[in-house]
Amino acid sequence: MTYRELIEKAYEAMEFAYTPYSHFKVGAALLTESGKVYTGCNIEIASFGATNCAERTALFKAVSEGEHHFKAIAVVSSSRDFTYPCGICRQAIVEFGKDIDIIVAKEYDYEVYKIDDLLPKSFTSIDIKY
Repeated sequence: MTYRELIEKAYEAMEFAYTPYSHFKVGAALLTESGKVYTGCNIEIASFGATNCAERTALFKAVSEGEHHFKAIAVVSSSRDFTYPCGICRQAIVEFGKDIDIIVAKEYDYEVYKIDDLLPKSFTSIDIKY
């Protein structure tokens, strides 16, 4: 799957965003090592702490179906600019590896990052000492 196709899937997912408060829609499409794509959108809840981002929605869907190895995630939004994963989503992404391409797009103009670019000195499982 090309990055452009993954971005298209993210835009499709964005259409399902539930954003009655901010009206800021986000979509994500996560490509697994096995070639399957999981999509997600942001879901706002009146108690904002319970809100879930598009990236984590896609990631949690994939993990809940047994996937743990990912190649790339595309992130798009209803804004006219690049939208980057928030800190919580960056931490969730790094849990599954530092080699995942993080694609941020506006229309079909995109940039690609690794998690170390967006979350330097991240806390991972190697930091947990038993």
